[in-house]
Amino acid sequence: MQKFSNFMFTHTLRRGLLLLVLSAACATAGAADTYKRLSKPQPTEDPDRIEVLEIFWYGCPHCNDFEPYLNDWIENKPDDVNFRRMPAVFRQDWLAHARAYYTALELGVVDKIHSDLFHEIHSRQRRVNDEESLRKFFMQRGVDGDTFTKTYNSHAVESRIKQALSMLRRYEVTGVPAVVVNGKYVTSGPLARSYEGMIQTINELIDKERDAMQQTSTD
Repeated sequence: MQKFSNFMFTHTLRRGLLLLVLSAACATAGAADTYKRLSKPQPTEDPDRIEVLEIFWYGCPHCNDFEPYLNDWIENKPDDVNFRRMPAVFRQDWLAHARAYYTALELGVVDKIHSDLFHEIHSRQRRVNDEESLRKFFMQRGVDGDTFTKTYNSHAVESRIKQALSMLRRYEVTGVPAVVVNGKYVTSGPLARSYEGMIQTINELIDKERDAMQQTSTD
């Protein structure tokens, strides 16, 4: 009887430990599932700050829905974080919107153009998807038409697009919106399961990178 009792105790203990290990593994897997680590880290714009890069397309309804969450985060982002954007070009008809973003960046009018272009396409249901309609859109927001055309077709914008196309492959992104944290991690709606989840994951990865940078500086 004593041997049976000892056997049952040992069996119960082992089963309990197994359940604890499985529970911990599931919790860890659940956390890791909200992002993926890139197979190779990519360079960032400012190595002294933690980079958060949004990859988007103006025509994407999910990017439009994510925009308010991201804007709220940008307003309160930590000082040691460098935020920037990169338009995705997965198809030829996405190219005009990539040119529009880089034209706005070159002209220093992203704040006037970016959110308004999302609103124009998704809320007002306007077809702003080629050079002529984008020229009109920019002019309505105070940009000289000839300046827009010259910049839109400039070597500077072309170079930025070529770089974005190259980086899109290196970031291993297959859909938008996606966010790359410090050139190492990618999160997205499907990975994080919600826009709130994306923001939470971004913040967690920032903390992770901050701890790693502080550890490196003290070694």
